[in-house]
Amino acid sequence: MLVEERKSRLLALLAETGRVVARDASEAMGVSEDTIRRDLREMAKEGLLKRVHGGAMPLSPATAPFAHRRNIADDDKGRVGKAAADLVENGQLIFLDGGTTAIAVAQALPETLSATVITHSPNVAVELMRCPNIEIEIVGGRLFRHSVVTTGAATMSWLSRFRPDIAFIGATGLHPDHGITTGDSEEAEVKRAVIGHSGASYILASREKIGAVSSFVIAGFSEIDGVITVAGAEKATLEAIRAAGPQIIETV
Repeated sequence: MLVEERKSRLLALLAETGRVVARDASEAMGVSEDTIRRDLREMAKEGLLKRVHGGAMPLSPATAPFAHRRNIADDDKGRVGKAAADLVENGQLIFLDGGTTAIAVAQALPETLSATVITHSPNVAVELMRCPNIEIEIVGGRLFRHSVVTTGAATMSWLSRFRPDIAFIGATGLHPDHGITTGDSEEAEVKRAVIGHSGASYILASREKIGAVSSFVIAGFSEIDGVITVAGAEKATLEAIRAAGPQIIETV
């Protein structure tokens, strides 16, 4: 079997089942596991999938640059944003992460809300300017251009001063075997710290993130309170995540 034919079959398997197991693929194609692993390594370098132990998983489209992500699952993000905003109460100290889904949460918050929002996203802060009774705490640090958020030691120091009542955290992958992941190590550190400091933490997840895996672990599912996603996300994966502990809020 030619290399390109194998790779085409591997991509088809990934699309059909959401995973590739190197051992099973080698038996099905009549080649060695080393050959399949080499194919998967090359495909990972080409940005076609995410290598994991024993095989591969889908690469989340949410790892694309910020400008490209604005139009990915736009309707889903609006629904997730509305569901998150419905959890917010007057008087709360709220952490709102960066990213396009977090912007949707900011857009969905009612103008009458009286609360304090902490964010390390300049874009989120600008969206909140329309709400006259929201106090906005902007967390400083080094601007990470990919996600348009601050990261680094200064950001972590600022965040250590706050204990949010509720936090809404972005992620690029949620998988029952690999946890909650994102594409940058410093972003993962910020998100993990906020989860540890917050009274309640919810992951914002449009459907393309369910079942995907990125390189850096944010947290396990037992460490969060809920996942906010959309009806129509992959059911078996959501049920496996639910079994790990968090509430699953599916919007319609």
